[in-house]
Amino acid sequence: MKRKEGFVLREVCGEKVIVGEGLGAIDFGKLLSINETAAWLWNEAGRQVDFSVDSLAEAICEEYDVDLETARTDVDTLLTQWKELGIVE
Repeated sequence: MKRKEGFVLREVCGEKVIVGEGLGAIDFGKLLSINETAAWLWNEAGRQVDFSVDSLAEAICEEYDVDLETARTDVDTLLTQWKELGIVE
């Protein structure tokens, strides 16, 4: 999977949000407010050339105190939401 071009993480009024820029802004037309962990995952997904549930789950286990099974479940849920919103492909 990859992050879709045209979407960036910004801080707006102290909140982390994913917004579309350029054509992404026209197609998306909204702000997606996310928590610190989701923001960390968004940045990690950008660092990985091609990411998966497993690669992000392993990375989050190294960064946070969470077991791999919980990380996989949470990352899978988040990526499913991001796919439905069209910000990852």
